[in-house]
Amino acid sequence: MSDLGDRLQQEFEHLKTKRDELRVQLDLGKKDVEDAWHEAEHKWQKLESHVQRLAREGAETLEDIGEAAELLVDEIKTGFTDLKKLL
Repeated sequence: MSDLGDRLQQEFEHLKTKRDELRVQLDLGKKDVEDAWHEAEHKWQKLESHVQRLAREGAETLEDIGEAAELLVDEIKTGFTDLKKLL
């Protein structure tokens, strides 16, 4: 093979390795995003449950679940911010 052919083959092999590495990283990244999404969804469902309970039971339960709901709101905001960074 000519020098050009050899160099081209070496570059091809180098790029192939990089491509394979990137594919693995993308798959791992997808897993990270999916995990973060499932965690955020779980917290969302808890928050939704608190909000529905408030709507049913009225203001007297606000103090009981208000702090928990506020904490969940903060956690969800952080989770969404983290998800956005991963994308």
